[in-house]
Amino acid sequence: MDSHGHASGGKPRRKRGRKPKPPAPDSSGNNHNHLHHHPAPSSPLANAAVLDSPEPEPASSSPAPRRRGRKSRRVRNEPPSEADAAHSPSPSPPPRRGGPKGAPNGGAEAAEPSRWELAGNIVEVPAAMEPVRWEQVVKVVPSMDAVVKVFCVHTEPNFSLPWQRKRQYSSSSSGFIIGGRRVLTNAHSVEHHTQVKLKKRGSDTKYLATVLAIGTECDIAMLTVEDDEFWKGVTPLEFGSLPALQDAVTVVGYPIGGDTISVTSGVVSRIEILSYVHGSTELLGLQIDAAINSGNSGGPAFNDKGKCVGIAFQSLKHEDAENIGYVIPTPVIKHFIEDYEKSGEYTGFPILGIEWQKMENPDLRKAMGMKSDQKGVRVRRVEPTAPESGCLQPSDITLSFDGIDIANDGTVPFRHGERIGFSYLVSQKYTGEKARVKVLRNSKIHEFNIKLATHKRLIPAHIKGRPPSYYIVAGFVFMVVSVPYLRSEYGKDYEYDAPVKLLDKHLHAMAQSPDEQLVVVSQVLVSDINIGYEDIVNIQVLAFNGTPVKNLKHLATMVEECNEAFLKFDLDYDQLVVLETKTAKAATQDILTTHCIPSAMSEDLKS
Repeated sequence: MDSHGHASGGKPRRKRGRKPKPPAPDSSGNNHNHLHHHPAPSSPLANAAVLDSPEPEPASSSPAPRRRGRKSRRVRNEPPSEADAAHSPSPSPPPRRGGPKGAPNGGAEAAEPSRWELAGNIVEVPAAMEPVRWEQVVKVVPSMDAVVKVFCVHTEPNFSLPWQRKRQYSSSSSGFIIGGRRVLTNAHSVEHHTQVKLKKRGSDTKYLATVLAIGTECDIAMLTVEDDEFWKGVTPLEFGSLPALQDAVTVVGYPIGGDTISVTSGVVSRIEILSYVHGSTELLGLQIDAAINSGNSGGPAFNDKGKCVGIAFQSLKHEDAENIGYVIPTPVIKHFIEDYEKSGEYTGFPILGIEWQKMENPDLRKAMGMKSDQKGVRVRRVEPTAPESGCLQPSDITLSFDGIDIANDGTVPFRHGERIGFSYLVSQKYTGEKARVKVLRNSKIHEFNIKLATHKRLIPAHIKGRPPSYYIVAGFVFMVVSVPYLRSEYGKDYEYDAPVKLLDKHLHAMAQSPDEQLVVVSQVLVSDINIGYEDIVNIQVLAFNGTPVKNLKHLATMVEECNEAFLKFDLDYDQLVVLETKTAKAATQDILTTHCIPSAMSEDLKS
């Protein structure tokens, strides 16, 4: 009996060292010298996994492959015919298990399998699979090498003491190299940066980087490195198309838990308009179930073809949710890049400049004069600073945007079987471009060509790297309210802890002019001149000496040029602050000296 349990009496014993005769072709017509051209695993990581497995499982629909160099099994004990040998190339020597047939195990003639025989076993694949090529595996190497680690030193502004900055701190995140000697990462990874350095995979050198553009709304930043050494031996990443639901994604970066590169995988769970936490905007986003941890920010997300389909940027931390991460998709990334290439700077994502209401109620549609085949959304308010204020009116019914009909719930067709909010169409435009908007007004259809612009908020979401503005007189510190200011004063839960009137203006108020600001008394630096006013904190200044306050510079100019006997500040909640002009201005310098304040106003107010 041989090692396979077949009787060996009828077979002539093969002499050691002689090449075995080739197997005969089977009756099914399959030639095992040519593997079938089935699709290979499309992922480079999958190809590497195939190579790592020495014995891949054969496909269930195909017969098990015969070992190379071994005689085919025949029902009758006949030697192979000469025709069989004519169709087969000379096979490699057969692998030996312990010892050859007929020789005792461990005998003097037993030999170890050669390196060629081991390699032959490793690349052995079933007949139903395409042979694995090394070039398919090498393709993943440049993708990994293009992922870099970002080291940043931040110096945040101090809103409590706006004339100075906070103590600097360091952070690390991820990024990746694209064409044109550029690197992409997240905007929050380099926010308030004083120094940015990049380190490539497998390198021990950190290279100084320059920030070219920061997109606050889309949370993307573009960097570059002047040192030519940084760009040697690195292939830039290529962008893929927007993935579909259940498509596999692999997130690569440098998260917490180690210093080397990390890879997590998952699938696309959802595609919709998402809230971008850093930018306080809503743009297209991908939800995935791959782990995204601190430090993953700015790292690429690859599809199964090794192309970049997004940038990891935030995750959902909630007691009722697990493994929910978010990725900035390629349409948003390409918009950011093309915007920078067109104008030389980041100009932002435009908006339509309206607030709208769904028209799902049939009685509401009937009252607004809509026909049964008409769909759209009702305009609630139009922002006074938006270009749309010149043509759109409240109670207009927006029927279509750029020729695409809007449904009663505010969605438009996206892909097969999918719908998405029509703000996606607006975000695909660039600042300054025009769009055709069709509206229904008093049962008549009107069409407008509207020039799109960015959003002008009364309370801005960012100060865009600039130091905060301030003005001090008689110990009263006047500042401009922004989202970073509220976060600094009341913490991450500022939407619950901040004063109600400030929150109402933050959520609902609209700027009436492009330069309008919300000015507050941030604090009062105690002095003899301001006795009784010490408890005034974060209360809005409505007017000065009867003149409404437009912005902080307007207030500072009025106070500096005031020749009246008293300085009268009308505050919110019907509070009034009155100071004698001469004594107030004289006391200001002593207060600045006491608190080591270099100037009574910020640099932007001096110009």
